[in-house]
Amino acid sequence: MTWIAAVARLRARREAGVLVTVATVRGHAPRDAGAKLVVGETGTWGSIGGGNVEAVAIDRAREMIAVSKPEPELIDFALNDKVTNQHGVQCCGGTVSVLLEPLPVVRAVAIFGVGHVGLELARILARQDLDLHLIDSRSDVLAEERLDALADAVAQVHVHHTPLLPEEVLEELPRGTHILIMTHDHAEDAALCDAALRTNHLGSIGLIGSAAKWVRFRKRLSTEGGHDEATIDRIKTPIGLADITGKEPATIAVSVAADLLRTFETERV
Repeated sequence: MTWIAAVARLRARREAGVLVTVATVRGHAPRDAGAKLVVGETGTWGSIGGGNVEAVAIDRAREMIAVSKPEPELIDFALNDKVTNQHGVQCCGGTVSVLLEPLPVVRAVAIFGVGHVGLELARILARQDLDLHLIDSRSDVLAEERLDALADAVAQVHVHHTPLLPEEVLEELPRGTHILIMTHDHAEDAALCDAALRTNHLGSIGLIGSAAKWVRFRKRLSTEGGHDEATIDRIKTPIGLADITGKEPATIAVSVAADLLRTFETERV
């Protein structure tokens, strides 16, 4: 497996890792500058030459994976028999610098309802490095030409057309996915709220709408859905920043995105 494929594999599995690169070489060394190794919590892919250099890099990478916000590190190695090493002697005669770059778990966000506000929100969130899932029961709002606005996305965008039961997508979403419910149909919103509360692997759950809408939903989730008050409180509504009161779709989208990014700041992934 190439190092690029290994990085993609970790991302898809939502597993943290470290990309290890031979940054500089002076004199003789097992691998040239640019050689790469990907380290996951339990596996490795590629090689930077084996021996002490690789073993130390793997040990340090695993320590980095275990902490919440690791920073890139540069480690220098002298390859001679006068140096005391942790994992045996390497006496090629040169010196090597190895760069360790954290590969954090990428956040995931699912927008249920890609109408006016949903599309504006997708345009904003698409500029973030995350997995962005767009779900709608209407095929026209997910048309390729309409989503051209996301063509230069930094995020990896996944489109789900679900004409009958959008809530079925919830089970397929990555662990920790943040849910934003803003469909064109209040009945669909209600079904999604109920299903989201029954799906244990999700992150935060947000619902767009008025206070009156939430009063109806809350009663229904309690009486028909059988959810207790603490469970219902997992749903945040209204979403967005309270002091941004504009009603234009782009304004609402900015408010919701800012609120979500603030949630990210307090979250450990």
